[in-house]
Amino acid sequence: MEGLEILAAGRVYFVSGIDTGIGKTMVTGLMARSLAAAGRDVITVKMVQTGNDGFSEDLALHRAMCGGVSFPEDDEGLTSPQIFAFPSSPLLAASMEGRTVDVEAIVGAVRRCASRHEIVLVESAGGLDVPLTDDVLSVDIAAAEGWPLVLVTCGRLGSINHALLSLEAAKSRGMKVAGVVHNWCEGADPRIDADARETVRRRLARMGFPPVVVEVPRFDAAGPYPAVDFSGIFP
Repeated sequence: MEGLEILAAGRVYFVSGIDTGIGKTMVTGLMARSLAAAGRDVITVKMVQTGNDGFSEDLALHRAMCGGVSFPEDDEGLTSPQIFAFPSSPLLAASMEGRTVDVEAIVGAVRRCASRHEIVLVESAGGLDVPLTDDVLSVDIAAAEGWPLVLVTCGRLGSINHALLSLEAAKSRGMKVAGVVHNWCEGADPRIDADARETVRRRLARMGFPPVVVEVPRFDAAGPYPAVDFSGIFP
């Protein structure tokens, strides 16, 4: 990463979650849609896609949620710089193809996107500590590049523990936290959901982060899409 030319002009945000299946992809698409509707120049990137061959289904959902928009960077491979067929951690998926995740390719792609756009939303693969190589976790790239974290969580039982551990991991690496997106979760007890949301808000403040928790209601990937105010995360 040290040898790459620094091209970034826009602001890059690292969108990660407390677990796989927490709704990062839909939240990333919703944030991009909201920002674009507000006149912001935004592009999304899927850091590493597994479970696909030659395309990123997560990136495709981002684009569909934004009205089918496409970018030259999509054709250039900059918005899905690493794709592997096996649906697992990037480390395992790459090894099954006799490959290694190319960290410099990821960083270079994001920097080039940031040189052309005001805001870049980088969706991680899984949570913060998902291994990309034997030596690099997803969060390591975000911390090294100075990307503020947008953490996606929800109110299911056990989410508080996962959310606070994720915030501690970010703080230990000196990362900024732009905010937390509290996603709707099927079957969540409303009392647990409310407590999780407010506990995370208080903990953000105690850790010195902006106490920004944006609540996202239930919605379908095909729409209609709720009007959610993300201005606390993206000033």
